Amino acid sequence: MRFIADLHIHSRYSNATSRDLDLDTLWRWGQLKGIRVIGTGDCTHPGWLEELEQKLSPTEQGLLRLREEPPECLVPESCRAPASFLLTGEISCIYRKGGRTRKVHCLVLLPDFDAARRLNLQLARIGNLASDGRPILKLDAKDLLAMLLRASPRALLVPAHAWTPHFSIFGACSGFESLEECFEELTPQVHAIETGLSSDPGMNWRLSALDGITLISNSDAHSASKLGREATIFDSELSYGGIHDAIAGGAGVAGTIEFFPEQGKYHADGHRCCGVRLTPAQTVAHGYRCPACGGKVTVGVLHRVELLADRAEGARPVNAPPYWSVIPLIDLIGGALRVGSGSKRAQALYFELLRRLGNEFRVLLDAPLNEIAAASTATLAAGIGRMRTGRVEIEPGYDGKFGTVSVSADAEGAT
Repeated sequence: MRFIADLHIHSRYSNATSRDLDLDTLWRWGQLKGIRVIGTGDCTHPGWLEELEQKLSPTEQGLLRLREEPPECLVPESCRAPASFLLTGEISCIYRKGGRTRKVHCLVLLPDFDAARRLNLQLARIGNLASDGRPILKLDAKDLLAMLLRASPRALLVPAHAWTPHFSIFGACSGFESLEECFEELTPQVHAIETGLSSDPGMNWRLSALDGITLISNSDAHSASKLGREATIFDSELSYGGIHDAIAGGAGVAGTIEFFPEQGKYHADGHRCCGVRLTPAQTVAHGYRCPACGGKVTVGVLHRVELLADRAEGARPVNAPPYWSVIPLIDLIGGALRVGSGSKRAQALYFELLRRLGNEFRVLLDAPLNEIAAASTATLAAGIGRMRTGRVEIEPGYDGKFGTVSVSADAEGAT
């Protein structure tokens, strides 16, 4: 069965997240976006885990469903579909290894509540799980993997946003040069990485060391409306076992839905305080220092990939699944109407499009452009057409500042 999953999100128990991140809201937005399986996020937090156990019921397929679903009227009929949850969490591992401080964020997937409780019992001996939905622990990522497998051999650990400079396995500031350097003898138990907003599969294909690693994408949403800004398309059994086996073996992952990586806030090098954005070559020429103030430049994802790559740009491994680069529909609408994406006009057209054409992913990827034009404006339909063919103009993000993407007629021919 073909379906879309977003397995890395957060709850309202995580720092710097929206207060609306509850199960009912996620259930609603999952359907609006076209997502069949939603990660619970934050399953290590005792308060959130208790709420999950109270409100979710295990299914025979190893997924979770709301015991009492909200009224159907909250979702347009065109978007309604069964929505399931899967137990997930993110752990921030900060520790010393190889003479350096390492900061690695790890996504964990768990098959049931018993496994989550067993993991949490181990982690609670190390740090305070109630302080943050994404706990910060003085814990080697390899040791976390060992604990996770003790909790359940069917659990999965996925290095999160693998290239982000500050908190990832390959990050320029505190990461490693390889999976093996981080996980040592347990590396065969790491089956996938999450590419993150600032990289896409094409960039990761440049590393032959990742040929046997499944590439997945998720939103890392801190508010419900951000759900699905990246996601993974599965062609497998709609079950925990089907998702586990697809990630572990790779064959059941049919592709990913991606940000344009340049839009990510760590794609390019730069120094945000001075408004300086640099290419990798410029960073090297300036000795990794800001040409304006002399401060240290934050090395972005593009540069880090260049340093670790052993293939030329454009290389593609045999049997690598495809990916689709998209712009959030609300942003496209705001651009077409020349208003802010949070404006009443943009919001009204967003929900009208979903009512008439179906969920957001259908509008972005599949709906005929003439139908989009009839339901909205010719300008929006043309912009979606340019997005689908990559005819966009982008100012890359850097040092924590998101990039900008334009699908205006001026972007015709740009890549």
